[in-house]
Amino acid sequence: MTDTVIVLFSRDLRVHDHPALAAACERARHVIPLFVVDPAIPPRNRGGFLAECLADLRESLRERGGELIVRHGDPVAETIRLAQETNAQAVYASLDVSTLARRRQSRLLQECERLRMEYLVFPGLTIVPPDALRPSGGGDHYKVFTPYLRAWAQQPRREVLKAPGMVHVLRGLDAGRLPEAGQEPYELSRGGETAGRRKMEQWLRHCVDDYAEGHDDMAGNRTSRLSPYLRFGCVSPLELEALARDVGDAGGARDVAEIEGEGRERRGADEFVRQLCWRDFFYQVTRAFPRINRDDYRPRGNEWRDDEHRAQAWKEGMTGVPIVDAGMRQLLAEGWMHNRARLITGTFFVRRLGVDWRVGADHFFELLLDGDIANNYGNWQWVAGTGNDTRPNRSINYIRQAKRYDPDGEYVRRYVPELDAVPTRRIHEPWRLPSGVPGYPPPLVPMD
Repeated sequence: MTDTVIVLFSRDLRVHDHPALAAACERARHVIPLFVVDPAIPPRNRGGFLAECLADLRESLRERGGELIVRHGDPVAETIRLAQETNAQAVYASLDVSTLARRRQSRLLQECERLRMEYLVFPGLTIVPPDALRPSGGGDHYKVFTPYLRAWAQQPRREVLKAPGMVHVLRGLDAGRLPEAGQEPYELSRGGETAGRRKMEQWLRHCVDDYAEGHDDMAGNRTSRLSPYLRFGCVSPLELEALARDVGDAGGARDVAEIEGEGRERRGADEFVRQLCWRDFFYQVTRAFPRINRDDYRPRGNEWRDDEHRAQAWKEGMTGVPIVDAGMRQLLAEGWMHNRARLITGTFFVRRLGVDWRVGADHFFELLLDGDIANNYGNWQWVAGTGNDTRPNRSINYIRQAKRYDPDGEYVRRYVPELDAVPTRRIHEPWRLPSGVPGYPPPLVPMD
């Protein structure tokens, strides 16, 4: 048995179904859970949520006899410093795919080899590991979603792990100070595994049945809002999938060869699982193409407009197109945006305003509680036609989308109160809005 193992937490802030933590508790006499606050990574608008996640994780570990050790600085340097101070024999961590994460993993491996320490990475950030599936025709990853979905659905799952009963931490260590929550620009959902598991259980019990029919209802609260908890790893995506399948199956596991089939029982659970597959899909794309946040995945020779005025009006929710402005103001107010609104606002930005997708994607990444490299930038490239969409010139009619998914204008009025008195029949037709609505601009671009 190993004497001491450091478990380096990053975007896996939980104790349930945590393979690295479970392995350390099983194999080592002493386990040192560690989180390093990296000053080189700005907290953006996620700082308060992260602080709550870490406070909750510390409390969960203390309930099991452990402790969350917090250090501030370069994650590799601080991990190695603590390992030398404690004579640790190994460092365990969860596998991640972004450029920054891979650079950190590579440096840790080099340092551990230099010091003759073991360095192991474990699954946990996705349902199916990003490197587990390869197309039968060759290549290192799936470039199109539907073939990936079929392979993903047939891939065996690892066991969902229980939280460890005890975490035997090495005594005498300075626990370190948690980061301060700071002053956030909007009211946040409470961060942490405790809050995430409560929300997960409530949503699966009461709401998932309606997901297939309701997740595009922009005014309704019919999506899970679990994405921030997945982004910080407060909720295990594997456990979430397993619980959703139990809802759809009344307790039995099925061979799901094609999740998107019509007419299946409990289509809500199946459709929700399909969205979890999209998350895994972009992780495996990012593993193969780690510069997904900067370079075109499929260069198409796009010539983007450099127009700060248009970009700023879009960011502020002042384009004069109510459905677009409602989505952008929801983002500013809540640090979250309805999934249908993300599609509409992104399409408007690249197709109608013609501004570089990176500008829009960076804005989303700055503000979204659930903003991560793989899914944020993967979805933006899909919208821009430079990513994994098989129809790169695809566009949507955002006026038609507004009428279909916000038919009564309730979503628009919630976030654009200047239009409270506008009749519903006009609220989704910018060219028919009464002239001179106080505080609301005319359309930024021609409506045709």
